[in-house]
Amino acid sequence: MRKANAIVAHVLDVMGSQVRPGVPTMLFEEIAQEECRKAGVKPAFQGYHGFPYALCCSVNEEVVHGFPSQRLLKEGDIVSFDMGVVYEGFYGDAARTYPVGVVSPEAEELLRVTRECLFKGIEAVRANMPLYGVSRAIQEHVERAGLQVVRRFVGHGIGRSLHEKPEVPNFAPGGTMENNHWGVLLKAGMVLAIEPMVTLGTYEVDILDDNWTAVTRDRKLAAHFEHTVAVTHEGAVILSLAEGEISPFAA
Repeated sequence: MRKANAIVAHVLDVMGSQVRPGVPTMLFEEIAQEECRKAGVKPAFQGYHGFPYALCCSVNEEVVHGFPSQRLLKEGDIVSFDMGVVYEGFYGDAARTYPVGVVSPEAEELLRVTRECLFKGIEAVRANMPLYGVSRAIQEHVERAGLQVVRRFVGHGIGRSLHEKPEVPNFAPGGTMENNHWGVLLKAGMVLAIEPMVTLGTYEVDILDDNWTAVTRDRKLAAHFEHTVAVTHEGAVILSLAEGEISPFAA
């Protein structure tokens, strides 16, 4: 799984290096396909429940599951890439949101907070700790910043399948605090894909006519960051770091 996620991180690096105004989002699908061919891996998303592409590419108000197309990126856009691969029967999965050129202060803040809340959630990961501690850490950081976290989509376990139990909400499910219900206890050896999706406005989403692309109901910006992490007694080991990126939890 470390190798699968390293490949995903590399693909995201290559795509990120090409983000600029004037390029069609289909370019990033072409990059994803080519990098998968080079690495000898299968794109995890293509064909999954009929999804037609290797890459989920979501622009501005698109939250997740957007289609790459001939749409040209514009100065001030933000674009999210969600990428997965299958390597020797194991899955890797990660996502990042990039600014296109110079973006608004609100967009900069959205990207910063979304990435920060991902690491807040990862920081709460430890064997024998409750799953919803991760959820609460993410939600609290987002809402302190005056933003909202999407409820309709959640993180997940991952391994020999793309989506495994347990689901990893980015918010504390109803009654969690009052009833002292914190979800399942995490166990060493579990692997989780933690993926907060954060918005400038409402957390409510609509699904477009393609039956895949999720957009914010008020059409305000959304950002998405995701890492795949392994649970240990000492904390989380991030499997999907970019090459040369140092974990914020490294000793």
